[in-house]
Amino acid sequence: MVKLYFCFNFHIKCNDDYNFMTVFLSTLTPKFYFALTVTSSFISGLIFVFEWWHFRKYGTSFIEQVSVSHLRPLIGGAENGPPAPVAFSANSGENETNRQNMPECKVWRNPLNLFRGAEYSRYMWVTGKEPLTYYDMNLSAQDHQNFFTCDTDALRPSDTVMQKAWRERNPQARIKAAYQALELNNDCATAYVLLAEEEATTIVDAEKYFKQALKAGETIYRRSQNCHSQSPQHEAQLRRDTNVLVYVKRRLAMCARKLGRIREAVKMMRDLMKEFPLLSMLNIHENLLEALLELQAYADVQAVLAKYDDISLPKSAAICYTAALLKARAVSERFSPETASKRGLSTAEINAVEAIHRAVEFNPHVPKYLLEMKSLVLPPEHILKRGDSEAVAYAFFHLQHWKRIEGYLCFHWVMIPYPLEKGHLFYPYPSCTETADRELLPTFHEVSVYPQKELPFFIHFTAGLCSFSAMLALLTHQFPELMVIFAKAVSIVSVVGLA
Repeated sequence: MVKLYFCFNFHIKCNDDYNFMTVFLSTLTPKFYFALTVTSSFISGLIFVFEWWHFRKYGTSFIEQVSVSHLRPLIGGAENGPPAPVAFSANSGENETNRQNMPECKVWRNPLNLFRGAEYSRYMWVTGKEPLTYYDMNLSAQDHQNFFTCDTDALRPSDTVMQKAWRERNPQARIKAAYQALELNNDCATAYVLLAEEEATTIVDAEKYFKQALKAGETIYRRSQNCHSQSPQHEAQLRRDTNVLVYVKRRLAMCARKLGRIREAVKMMRDLMKEFPLLSMLNIHENLLEALLELQAYADVQAVLAKYDDISLPKSAAICYTAALLKARAVSERFSPETASKRGLSTAEINAVEAIHRAVEFNPHVPKYLLEMKSLVLPPEHILKRGDSEAVAYAFFHLQHWKRIEGYLCFHWVMIPYPLEKGHLFYPYPSCTETADRELLPTFHEVSVYPQKELPFFIHFTAGLCSFSAMLALLTHQFPELMVIFAKAVSIVSVVGLA
């Protein structure tokens, strides 16, 4: 509380040419100092509460937004500042429901899934850890039943046995059923597929089984083509035989890729895409992109991207990050953070940064794996787009391609997954990915969750100011005389220093 004689005395002393700081210090009393500290603590506390409320509701700092939108143009700043964040509408519950119902929450078959016997089982034998979850294997069993069975299987004993084999949970029971089907029909393509996937312990053995499956599958496919128009049952059988043939050819191409025959694998993939152009939902182009990157045929990679990175087609981490890789590669040799901070970014570097921001906005989990900030595991057989499972599957095969870029680590400052609010090129990040990823990825893997936005500087600043003011008020209440002397001493030292 300020007394009346304080104002009168202050006016007289100022007229006697006293320094303002000297007059203020001479009239400073413990009660006044305590009131001043309590008031400043209360005001800073209100600012902190308002800043926190504004950040929780709108996703940005109020002080930062006001300074960028209003104060910066007044002091000659750039007019084209970052766009103001979009506030949440009143029907936030409906938005959350719509976000959970986004189509990207659908689980997709991993285009680059490994072989169960030759890769997943060998990992389990060595480490004692199960790389596949029951949920993931159950999804694969459903896929096999949809791809490799049809209504006419009851007419053929071997297909009837295989129809039961795909439903078996025990791997040994499935393998035994496959051999029973081959005893009934030596040209049962699906039986060779099962043996190639689960019994073969090496890629070489798996390739041998798939070649036998290809020979049998082509014969059955030509036979189904000749009579597919006779009845709906024959048409369903042709669809099943087509699925088997495409699956076998794709896995043969993947075997060639794993055995080092990359050009052969590329040719097989291109032929398969030309022969069956309507099966684009199988994402064979992602296998082709990975093989072309291994060949370092970047012009061919760009040609594939030009066809599949279209606004009307669904995106994936392979599409977005491969596009970013090509643009980053074009400027990585001459890029230097120190030089860029002085002269600014060139047009090519800006395009590379925007491509990386686009990729990070689509799947923010990938950069931690590309920068080796988080350990990899074997990719699951199914992935969730924009989720950690897709990030693991992408980085598992594409990390080596990023490492070929000279100085690719220089781009880590634009790959940290926090500039997500920059573009809004995709719909809001689905909230259902974390739950599905925990079911797809093994338990020993720490699932990466959606990176939360960091608190702005002004929230930390106001919180520190509030805490500091409260601490001064408490000390003034406990030691009033000592705090007044301390305040006078600090002020005199600061005044002398400024003089």
